[in-house]
Amino acid sequence: MRDDSTPPEPKLPDPRVMAAIVASALFMQNLDGTVVATALPAMARSLGEDPLVMGVAITSYLVALTVFIPLSGWVADRFGAKQVFMGAIATFTLASALCGLSGGLAELVAARVLQGLGGAMMVPVGRLLLLRRIRKEELLSVTTWLTMPGLLGPLLGPPVGGLLTDLISWRAVFWINIPVGLLGLLLVWRIIPALPASLPPPPDLRGLTLVGAALACLMFAFETLGRGLVPGGVAEGMLVLGLVLTVIAVRHCLRARNPALDFSLMAIPSFRVPNVAGVIFRVGAGAVPFLVPLTLQLGFGASAAQSGMISFATALGAFAMKPMAKFALGRFGFRNVLVWNAVCASAAIAACAAFRPGWPTAAVFMVLLVGGLFRSLHFTTLNTLAYADVPQEKLSAATSLYSTAQQLPQALGVAVASAVLQTSVALGGRTMAAMPDFTAGFLVGALLTLSAAPLAARLPKDVGAGIVRGRR
Repeated sequence: MRDDSTPPEPKLPDPRVMAAIVASALFMQNLDGTVVATALPAMARSLGEDPLVMGVAITSYLVALTVFIPLSGWVADRFGAKQVFMGAIATFTLASALCGLSGGLAELVAARVLQGLGGAMMVPVGRLLLLRRIRKEELLSVTTWLTMPGLLGPLLGPPVGGLLTDLISWRAVFWINIPVGLLGLLLVWRIIPALPASLPPPPDLRGLTLVGAALACLMFAFETLGRGLVPGGVAEGMLVLGLVLTVIAVRHCLRARNPALDFSLMAIPSFRVPNVAGVIFRVGAGAVPFLVPLTLQLGFGASAAQSGMISFATALGAFAMKPMAKFALGRFGFRNVLVWNAVCASAAIAACAAFRPGWPTAAVFMVLLVGGLFRSLHFTTLNTLAYADVPQEKLSAATSLYSTAQQLPQALGVAVASAVLQTSVALGGRTMAAMPDFTAGFLVGALLTLSAAPLAARLPKDVGAGIVRGRR
């Protein structure tokens, strides 16, 4: 006889619904990272600052974002992932309002640092909130939803930022986050179930300090190298210091009992390859959103609005990938997709090197669309495989390490592309970038993405098989 006094177990929401809610918060962060760049000239005029100096509004945010990510896993375990995720959204939303109210550069930078703190907790903690609630066979579907914001944010940012700045004010690029953040808070509170907090070991304060200092120096260097934002030699010195601190931090983390970044996870092949090969692939792919608008505007003479509409083809390619990911991985397997898709993505970037002003707009659009499809498939595959074999008790550490490995290549890709452009301009004896220089930038990006293929080839043949063969 059934005991009616026993309450039924609560039914969990559809994982795709939870993923969409988390992805909306991540989209807010990724969009914010690019709309600001478009608004910088208007911000400089309004605040009475040099436009080159205003680059610190972007750099300060990215440095804070990267520095605080390694702490996110410990904070989520200690205070509960749902509570921390909601706190991160609230912090990001409040900081956005403060950015829009800033009356000077110092106030803006302080608000952007606070925004970076909120963003650092949103990315890995939001992912952790999902990973601990889903089954292995649901991982691919959930990861696909989470991958989309990272692709769409950099594409939608420039046109949205330009539109808001022209029609309202540069302050509107920050205020738009307020209703999105409030809605996200409501949905997380009502729909996503909480995870219990735990009592993790004390945080590795020495490791966190070393990792944070290394990441801050590297991010500062990547964001300022060759851009004239700081006096000569400062960016180069910060790069050297960052590399030295990185070596010290890695050595410490390898020896510490509860390290800030748990490199023992790299012993898992399905985690190691998405980290190592993923960093290289993301550097090459990260050069594309930087190079395409410059090519269209400086090389083709297109307006900012025209450039944005053509660049949107990459977003359409990303959407076209969504229903294809499960089929491709089920048909060819994770290893083959990572190897051959890297080749295809590299070819698509190399095709951009052939862009010339005489190309029909439709042809440029199609190349960008196909490239967006391949890059989206690759990111989805990497992000799914990375957590396939990570034990539950290691998920917090895995999200911290993997999120850190995702963040750095974004800045490094732009830095590499910028360095290639400047070198090509100097070698060509030109005073400003022309089509041959953009060609060089795309070819370097293509070579970097291609170099990820042999690393992926080292994976076991059947890696990740349980993800696509599982049944609900």
